[in-house]
Amino acid sequence: MEKSKVLIVGGTGYLGKRLVKASLTEGHETYVLHRPEIGVDIEKVQMLLSFKAQGAHLVASSFDDHRSLVDSVKLVDVVICAISGVHIRSHQILLQLKLVDAIKEAGNLKRFLPSEFGTDPSRMENAMEPGRVTFDDKMAVRKAIQEAGIPFTYVSANCFAGYFLGGLCQPGLILPPRDSVNLLGDGNQKGTSDPQILVANNIWTPYVAKVTLLGVLTHQSEVQLRARAMQVNGQNYAEQVGLTHYFHVCYEGCLTNFEIGDEGEEASKLYPEVKYTNVEDYLKRYI
Repeated sequence: MEKSKVLIVGGTGYLGKRLVKASLTEGHETYVLHRPEIGVDIEKVQMLLSFKAQGAHLVASSFDDHRSLVDSVKLVDVVICAISGVHIRSHQILLQLKLVDAIKEAGNLKRFLPSEFGTDPSRMENAMEPGRVTFDDKMAVRKAIQEAGIPFTYVSANCFAGYFLGGLCQPGLILPPRDSVNLLGDGNQKGTSDPQILVANNIWTPYVAKVTLLGVLTHQSEVQLRARAMQVNGQNYAEQVGLTHYFHVCYEGCLTNFEIGDEGEEASKLYPEVKYTNVEDYLKRYI
């Protein structure tokens, strides 16, 4: 397989550090952006040094220094952005737009993967507030990429994430609750259409009694979750955004109510050599 020179932006984050590891494992010449904003965060500094020890190149650059971004992009063929979306609207979109400007000026990139990795924003134009801000922001970045003529790949991982399954789809949890599980909806909406991955809510039910101590199972109606998502008092903005995403996934089935078509490709077809973990095997670790 042809090797690339890969720059990873956000390499010390939840997804970023895994991308660095994967890039190095695949034998790509790997560069990790080192931003001065890291300050005295010793954990992140140690992580960067561990990347360097494994063969990665650390590239000092700042989003407040356009020239440094352009120079960083010129070192590589591929840029993967994994900037966290936790700081909604005021953070991720602005930084990515700066990165797009730098990539456009550098003019050498073969491929850019922006920070998406969730639900495909192009299919969420009818998403309800306040959660639609996430999709609107990602579409603004896509528009800038395409207007700049930058070669791109958008990765929509949907609900294929460790924190989603581990918490049995309980908002705010990443480990299975030990007293009760509150299923959102009837549990029949799927998280992906890929039969190899089998990420479906309804497969969780047989494991609830095994994973929890009491096995108390309840259901939350569409009206109840919508009311929680719209509740202003008692939760912050990010929590409201997250709850509206849960609503679209668990009640509307937004991740599987379409055909991929000619606009994209299913990952299992692109990478048939990868052995996927289905939900049944994944949840056994908690029993």
